[in-house]
This record gives sequence, structure tokens and C-alpha cells, in this order.
Amino acid sequence: MEDCLFCSIIAGKIPSAKVYEDEYVYAFRDINPQAPVHVLIVPREHLQDAKALKGEKALIAAKVFEAAGRIAEQEGVSETGFRVITNCGHDGCQSVQHLHFHLLGGKQLSEKMD
Repeated sequence: MEDCLFCSIIAGKIPSAKVYEDEYVYAFRDINPQAPVHVLIVPREHLQDAKALKGEKALIAAKVFEAAGRIAEQEGVSETGFRVITNCGHDGCQSVQHLHFHLLGGKQLSEKMD
């Protein structure tokens, strides 16, 4: 998708601080980190949001979580703990219309859900 921020980052048109990549996902540091470790894990295939993870596309979720485990280990938060979240739609505060997951760790995360 031409006007998608994350598609442009994956294509190398916009620079990013790459953390991990494989044939299914591309992961990079968030430019506005909410924790000491804040990595965005983005499927290479453009899917708008979590609602698109149906049928054969559901495999992408498994690949994201496989990557999340590797990234958490690489970033040193695998043992202490981390959070993986995705936002979906307006009320879910999805800011970029390309499915993405936030991996957060490196500190005690709040239990509070704002």
C-alpha cells in the first residue's frame, strides 16, 4: 500500500531502528517509547487490523508471537516479563491502519488499563 507508513518503513523508504526481521514480520523501535523496551512488530503483508486475522491469515498472529518471543529474549526481557498488545479501530486507539503489535518491557508495567 503506497500511502501506508508501516509499508514504507518495511520497504526501506522511511528509516527505522530495525530490531528483527524474517519473511513474515519486520520489527523496529517505537519512536515514542512507553517503556525502556518498546518494539513494534509489523506483519510484512498489509492487513488493516486484528479483524483481518481470519482463515489462513491467522497464521500471521502465530508468526508475530514467535517473533515476539525471540525479540524479548534478544532485548533481555524474556525472563523478567513483557507485554504484547495490539490496538484495533478508533476506540482501541489504533493510530496507523496497518496491523501492528507493541512489545513493551524493561520495567514493571502498570496493571491499570486506561
